[in-house]
Amino acid sequence: MGGPVKAFAQAGTVAKIDPECHGLSHTAPGFPLQDPSGLPKRGSRSILTGMEQDTDQAETGAAETQSGEAEVAPEALWAQIVDLWLGVQTFVTSLATPGWRLYQVLIILGLAVIAWGLHRASGTALNAWVRDRKGWSPWQLRGLVQLRRRFGLIWFAGLAWAIWAVMQSVTWPSRSYLIGVAATLATAWVLIALAASLVRNRFLRRVVTWALWIYATLFYLGVADAVAAFLDGLAISMGTFRLSVLDVILAVAVIGVLFTGARLLSSTASTSIRQNEDISPSMQVLAVKVLQMILYVGAFFLGLRAIGIDLTGLAVLSGAIGVGLGFGLQKVVSNLVSGVIILLDKSIKPGDVISLGDTFGWIQTLGARYASVVTRDGKEYLIPNEDLITGQVVNWSHSNDFVRLDIYFGTAYGDDPHQVRKLAIEAARGVDRVLKDRAPVCHIVGFGDSSVDYILRFWIKDPTGGLTNIRGNVYLALWDTFQEHGISIPFPQREVRMLEGTSAE
Repeated sequence: MGGPVKAFAQAGTVAKIDPECHGLSHTAPGFPLQDPSGLPKRGSRSILTGMEQDTDQAETGAAETQSGEAEVAPEALWAQIVDLWLGVQTFVTSLATPGWRLYQVLIILGLAVIAWGLHRASGTALNAWVRDRKGWSPWQLRGLVQLRRRFGLIWFAGLAWAIWAVMQSVTWPSRSYLIGVAATLATAWVLIALAASLVRNRFLRRVVTWALWIYATLFYLGVADAVAAFLDGLAISMGTFRLSVLDVILAVAVIGVLFTGARLLSSTASTSIRQNEDISPSMQVLAVKVLQMILYVGAFFLGLRAIGIDLTGLAVLSGAIGVGLGFGLQKVVSNLVSGVIILLDKSIKPGDVISLGDTFGWIQTLGARYASVVTRDGKEYLIPNEDLITGQVVNWSHSNDFVRLDIYFGTAYGDDPHQVRKLAIEAARGVDRVLKDRAPVCHIVGFGDSSVDYILRFWIKDPTGGLTNIRGNVYLALWDTFQEHGISIPFPQREVRMLEGTSAE
């Protein structure tokens, strides 16, 4: 009894002492001290280690390591690993000893089994209830899906807290300590999982969830400071530059949080920009891309600065990147710059109908490296921005949407050309999509071998609707009109005459 009493006296805490000494005992060195509430008291011994080293010493060692005054030698790191492993062994061995520790572990296992059964039953009931709901938005359904996945942890946390509260009132606080730790961890895991569901990317959501789960576990077990000091000791040093595993983890965490915030701000601002009808489509794309670049680059450098990395050391890296851009990434940089030029001069914008070589379609999106062109047959071409700058591009809707189309036809020499021109114009007027305010015109363009040749010109205002189909409709209208009025469309004919004195073989 001397060990626990002495520890309590040093901590300045007055608590009830379990006479069986199963919770606070020198025979179980891994068990932390308790305050009157039954929860672990921070700044005392860890739940897994029996070392007589408090968190103040760990923080002092970490500070010395970060300042460069004391580097952790490999032997010291190995000693920490051995001490931690011995503490884990001692704690696990103590669980096999009959007493309240073992009883608490059995209670926790029983609660886990009950929570699993309740999870199955409540999940089935929730599925049946959701099927009867009509008109729910996607975010509400996603929230229910995330909640259903965590039913097991929610049930376990609720049951554990109930058992812990009952045992706190009827028996010694130390006899329910492990149950309280399990309930605390389960509650933290549930809150982390629900908060991480806001991250849309599945892989990133899993990384964030597991990282926060690990940190919460270490924190509530009281070994976060010791693990942080150990990770900070795993470092490489080059002159005044020092990089530890802890720095890398903190950098990834901080930059990840800042990137998530940047993505949310970018998404909100992009939606507002795209809804502004006073801004042209090309300027909308440019504004969104510039905003995204500023936010993500700012988040990256702010994250590095927040964890204490000197940004002046990135000057050498910037020089290396510049050399790499000059040699190996010429095409990539050319496409990026070409994309910015296209957005600035507004020569091509989303929705324009263009022809580039044999490719005819409309601009779906303008990316940083390429433009997406969708054709009438559903194919999507990814054309590099450099080709749009250096090549010849026909933009059918650059300044306006009016497009004039020409079709050629011929009639027999016996037909009245004045009547043919009049009928052709009337036929074109009756076709949908042909503009009436810009009247069609028909002209004679030549006298052919077997026909009088004409050209029929008409205007449309929706090139995205297709060009071949409107030409075909006008040809059909001409055919119907000419058949109705007896206008003939000649075709080349050849006469073969057999001369006298010859024979066909």
